[in-house]
Amino acid sequence: MTPLDLAYDAMAAAPDGDDAPRLRFYERLADGEMILLLEKEAEGETLAPRVFDLEDGPVVLVFDTEERLGAFTGMPAPYAALPGRVIAGLLAGQGIGLGVNLGVAPSSMLLPPFAVDWLAETLAHGPEEAEARPERFEPPRGLPQGLIEGLDAKLARAGGLAAHALLAAVIYEGGRQGHMLAFVDAVEGAQTALARAAAEALTFSGVEAGEMDVAFLDGDTAVVAAMARVALRFDLPVPVAAEPPAPQAPGMDPAKPPVLR
Repeated sequence: MTPLDLAYDAMAAAPDGDDAPRLRFYERLADGEMILLLEKEAEGETLAPRVFDLEDGPVVLVFDTEERLGAFTGMPAPYAALPGRVIAGLLAGQGIGLGVNLGVAPSSMLLPPFAVDWLAETLAHGPEEAEARPERFEPPRGLPQGLIEGLDAKLARAGGLAAHALLAAVIYEGGRQGHMLAFVDAVEGAQTALARAAAEALTFSGVEAGEMDVAFLDGDTAVVAAMARVALRFDLPVPVAAEPPAPQAPGMDPAKPPVLR
C-alpha cells in the first residue's frame, strides 16, 4: 500500500458530505512523483504522453511506482517521472483526463478533464500580500487536525528552507483576529515556495473559507520570542548531505517545465 492507496481508501470510506479525505487524496496526487506513460522517449524538455481514446474521451496514464507501470504495460515502456502538480498543469484546459494506477492498484481511478482542470486551478492559486501589525499572540485554537497534519507533511519536505516555523493565534491592531504561520530565518528566495506550501496545506485541509497569514521573520526579533512562548512549532530539518544531485528529469526544475506534444 502506497501513500496514494491509503489516501484513496480514506476517500472511498468517507461518508457523503465529508470533503476532507477527497481533498487529501488530491493533495497526495499533486505532491507525489508520478510515472507518466509516454509514446516515445522524451526529447530534451519535450514529452509525448501516450494518449488513450476511451469512450468518455482521451486520457493519459500515470502510476505512483515504476513497478505499477510495468504491471500495466507488461514490457519496458518510455516514461517520465514528474510531480503530479506538473502533470495537472500541463493537461489543464486540453480536455484530457488522467488515469491513475488503472487496473494495477487499489487507488485505480479515472479523473475526468474537469477534475484535472480543478486540480491545476487550485494549485495555481497563490497567497495574496497584505500588511498588518500584530498586537499579541495566543496559543492556536480551533484548527482542524487535518490542517496541522497537512502543514507538518508540507514543511517536512521543505527542509533547509527555514530554521523552523511557528503557528499561533494573532490579534492585530484594529482588532482583526486570525492565525499566523511565521517562517523563521527563511533562506533568501524561498519565501514564495514556503508561502505557497502553507496556502496549499490550508486549501487541502478542507477548512471552509479558511485564512492563515504567513510571515517571514528574523530569529533574533522580539516578535519571534513572543510567538515562541505560545506557538506550535514545526521544525524544518536540513536534509543530510548525500551524493551530488543527478541531472533533473523534465519537469523537475520549476524554471524549465516540460512541454507536451
